[in-house]
Amino acid sequence: MLKKLDKIRFRGHKRDEFLDLAESPNASDTECGDEIPVKIPRTSTRDNEELRDPAGPGTIIMASGVQDFNRTESDRLNEIKGHLEIALLEKHFLQEELRKLREETNAETLRQELEKERQRRLELEQKVNEVLKARTEEVPAAQQPAKPQAQANGTDKRSHTVCSRLQKWFCDKFGEYVEDFRFQPEENTVETEEPLSARRLTENMRRLKRGAKPVTNFVKNLSALSDWYSIYTSAIAFIIYMNAVWHGWAIPMFLFLAILRLSLNYLIARGWRIQWSIVPEVSEPMEPPKEDLTVSEKFQLVLDVAQKAQNLFGKMADILEKIKNLFMWVQPEITQKLYITLWAAFIASCFLPYRIIGLAMGLYAGIKFFLIDFIFKRCPRLRAKYDTPYIIWTSLPTDPQLKERSNATVSRRLQTTASRSYVGSSAPTGMSKDEDTSRFHTTKRGNFHEVFNLSENERPLAVCENGWRCCLINRDRKMPTDYIRNGVLYVTENYLCFESSKSGSSKRNKVIKLTDITDIQKYKVLSVLPGSGMGIAVSTPSTQKPLVFGAMVHRDEAFETIFNQYVKITSASSSSES
Repeated sequence: MLKKLDKIRFRGHKRDEFLDLAESPNASDTECGDEIPVKIPRTSTRDNEELRDPAGPGTIIMASGVQDFNRTESDRLNEIKGHLEIALLEKHFLQEELRKLREETNAETLRQELEKERQRRLELEQKVNEVLKARTEEVPAAQQPAKPQAQANGTDKRSHTVCSRLQKWFCDKFGEYVEDFRFQPEENTVETEEPLSARRLTENMRRLKRGAKPVTNFVKNLSALSDWYSIYTSAIAFIIYMNAVWHGWAIPMFLFLAILRLSLNYLIARGWRIQWSIVPEVSEPMEPPKEDLTVSEKFQLVLDVAQKAQNLFGKMADILEKIKNLFMWVQPEITQKLYITLWAAFIASCFLPYRIIGLAMGLYAGIKFFLIDFIFKRCPRLRAKYDTPYIIWTSLPTDPQLKERSNATVSRRLQTTASRSYVGSSAPTGMSKDEDTSRFHTTKRGNFHEVFNLSENERPLAVCENGWRCCLINRDRKMPTDYIRNGVLYVTENYLCFESSKSGSSKRNKVIKLTDITDIQKYKVLSVLPGSGMGIAVSTPSTQKPLVFGAMVHRDEAFETIFNQYVKITSASSSSES
């Protein structure tokens, strides 16, 4: 009987495969009232008879075995309930984000505009058809009265036949060209987009890499010439270039090199093995494409491609923004140098012959490319002091850098004005209440310092003025309403503030002092989902378990901001104490 009881007790999955109930949230703000009833399995009379001890009915061993069995089953059901509610929580916040994105896209206005364009196209087609029908009706009407006139007068008939022949010959010869010049309404064709697939994504990435390979090889060869990777090759190229520029053969030399490159490509396409490269090519091993990818592999592939695209677009945006800021006088001292250089070039082009100007530009380009850049790359200090193009390019700011500078200047001005105002009085006598409150940051429920009971100097950082939407998971609480709260997270200079969205009072808001934080790290609520998670865990001495800010879309940005401010505050406090 004891063997049968062991089989019943250890039926199903092991308990180690589930997370601990205390380590995972078991309710949400929206589904907290929908409790799942826990059904305790009842044993039948037949099972009770099998579980009884042969020594006598209702023994202590059998009763404890049945109680352990019921307890383990209820614990498993509670664990499954916790996992299910966590999944519902994530689904709830993802649905809210999807609803916001749909509201921002304004799909209804786009549909209305598309319907208007379709109606316009149909009206234009109807007008064109009516004009064509009118022309076809006018032609036989003009031919019918011409017959009696042709019979009455022979000369008119001959002239009519000659004109018709000329018209027919003209239409046969030039009719096709005349038809090409007819205006037709433009058809708006919508290109069909391919669905997202991992195989197509990897194939496109490989195609892009193969297509950009000639350009990257050309850039590598130029940098190898400038770095004198092969001394003999760079010396020969320098002598040939300077000789061609001195005799005025620079343009024929470049055209000859282009013809030579095309000729070599033709021979390579015919099967010849020719390698014309200063830098030896390194053959990279090609990985065979996988036929079947798991969900986590597909997700990781999408993340890798998105990261590469993000970095590439970031570099391109930096280049374009620097060029724009150079011509828009964002840095007047830099643009002034370009302005003076353009005036000098314009005056020189007006008075000096083009041969001298071309010779000077060619000699400067050769010396700069082969000699000056080589010295500057070997001596970075000289480059930072005397390389004017490099200094101008590195000192040009991008738009994010300009935004950071403007925010820093504004914060400094606010600090100076606040310090001056606090030295005298709290507020001037002639200032009204509305003007006084406009100096402070406001949230949906009022002024920021009033909502969180902080000083008037505390306001959110520039990165999180609108806050980050998230949910606070307090695992020390047992009540479902206090366990999970939806709201917005803010970071100030000294505090971490959470504003609950479903509470009118400030009691449910959470304020954590940055100096009280003992540990902060990224957190993953569901280990089943791929990626690094969408939560941040914060440990404090007042809580037994870390507070979790979960379902945060911009988790990485929030983590970097909180961590940097935490390091800044702790270092400042440690230095003041020392």
